[in-house]
Amino acid sequence: MILKPIRPRILSLQKIPNAHEALLIGYGANPEKHTSLALITVDQDDSTYVALDEATKHANVDVVFAKSFYAGSAHSSGKLSGEILGVLAGRDPDEVEEGIKATIRCLEEDACFYSANEDATITFFPHVISSVGYYLAAQTGLQPGESLAYLVAPPIEATMGFDAAAKGSNAAFVKIFPPPTETNFAAAWLTGDLNSCETAAEIFAETIIEVARNPKVYMNMRDSI
Repeated sequence: MILKPIRPRILSLQKIPNAHEALLIGYGANPEKHTSLALITVDQDDSTYVALDEATKHANVDVVFAKSFYAGSAHSSGKLSGEILGVLAGRDPDEVEEGIKATIRCLEEDACFYSANEDATITFFPHVISSVGYYLAAQTGLQPGESLAYLVAPPIEATMGFDAAAKGSNAAFVKIFPPPTETNFAAAWLTGDLNSCETAAEIFAETIIEVARNPKVYMNMRDSI
């Protein structure tokens, strides 16, 4: 199955080498261990969560703030807002610099949404993380190094995909985020060995594409009666 990738766009990158203590606290950092911040906005939220997690594998940084914006990038509050703001914190600017480099690499080379139809009006995220970092480990309750299938799609497509992925693989649900999320999609995390997570993501992708091709199953059944 060949999927057409939709690469995330980084809209803004900023750094604060010596952040004000109140700002550190306000954004979830710890002034006793953090002094420097890196801020990033992107037009894809889930790709960015994965990329921020990747930063924790390559640098001594913490993801202190990462939140999706309501309604998604098509309805963002400004030109540079996108769909998410992520903030990395570290003890010094060099550590934060290494973290943001890893984040950028992941966004440019790995994590992205895909189109389920020709005009990309249905998009989805069938991503597998072979080894989660410290950020997503904390979010999911897994241990760093465990595998994760990170699945996202619009509401009805996602629901069908979650069911098929769980039934067709040995991956187990960690958490389901039913619609509407902030961006009006739905999401699920599944875990297991790497092969199970990859199988779950493949089945999820196949199901999303099938729903996109055949959105009105009951209408078809009615027509055949």
